[in-house]
Amino acid sequence: MRGAGEPAVDMNGWVCPMPLRDSPTIVMGHGGGGAMSGELIEHLFLPAFGAAADAGLGDSAVVTIGGARLAFSTDSFVVKPLVFPGGSIGDLAVNGTVNDLAMSGARPMVLSTAFILEEGTALAEIAHVAEAVGTAALAAEVTLVTGDTKVVDAGHGDGIFINTAGIGVLDDGVDIRPQRARPGDVVLVSGDIGVHGIAVMSCREGLEFGTTVCSDTAPLYGLVAAMLATGADIHVLRDPTRGGVAATLNEIAGVAKVGVSLTERRLPVPAAVRDACGLLGLDPMYVANEGKLIAFVAREDADRILAAMRAHPLGAKAEIIGVCVAEHPGMVVARTALGGTRVVDLPAGEQLPRIC
Repeated sequence: MRGAGEPAVDMNGWVCPMPLRDSPTIVMGHGGGGAMSGELIEHLFLPAFGAAADAGLGDSAVVTIGGARLAFSTDSFVVKPLVFPGGSIGDLAVNGTVNDLAMSGARPMVLSTAFILEEGTALAEIAHVAEAVGTAALAAEVTLVTGDTKVVDAGHGDGIFINTAGIGVLDDGVDIRPQRARPGDVVLVSGDIGVHGIAVMSCREGLEFGTTVCSDTAPLYGLVAAMLATGADIHVLRDPTRGGVAATLNEIAGVAKVGVSLTERRLPVPAAVRDACGLLGLDPMYVANEGKLIAFVAREDADRILAAMRAHPLGAKAEIIGVCVAEHPGMVVARTALGGTRVVDLPAGEQLPRIC
């Protein structure tokens, strides 16, 4: 019962944390990279596209044009706030697309940039983001070759949204895709997980954890090139962004029809991220990253790949976190520190919306 002087509860403002799967309208969970995103693609977009669609469904597509093997990718960025510890929407717009290309083994070459600007946004804020795009492109060694700008009415955007599309070049013999995961493969991660999502959330909600958590946003092709230079046959590369490590491993397991067995204590989770997740009731495996990769490699190549990763600045904290198995195909399980096991499900939606 409401006491005297207490405000009435606004029931219309309530949002269900787990939206109904049969919702007739778009909900935030559809953009989380989890099961709801997959359902939207499978049951709405692909049937609507019909025969025009190539259902490879990768973060980048590999095509052959005029004898050249090219990778192509596109991504949109709606992160809130626009600037956060360690980066901004401008960094993400470059690094996100560059990394999608790199995960197919391609060397990123060119990007397009399209800005959707809300009426009333300060020009100084737009200039700051644009400068971040240019700086990140130089760091990633890509050229911005074309673009577009649109303006929407005040109240119909959120300052700045950015879309980037990119093209990369693949060397002969490079064949990196989720379908190549096979039992016996070793699973590696390039470093600390969960950092980007916590950095954005702490800034957005004004949370303090005793230390500043900075985003890990970074271009990953240099690390990929160092791994390829070992001569090892890398089967799968993915950057665990929306939905984190858990969503990425579930997607790979589902596509390749293999199981993944993780050793939970081997997951590199920094103390600040672990503490923040404990406070917020989150699992670090589901929190987004923007400068990390997951690799599946043959067991005989694991040690030299791990050494190459650790010799690169972006892979200094690389770890072997699990193996690919024939048992429980399509499922990811984790062995806990207590000796038990737990299923690591594909998230339905997104624990932390609008983090990229």
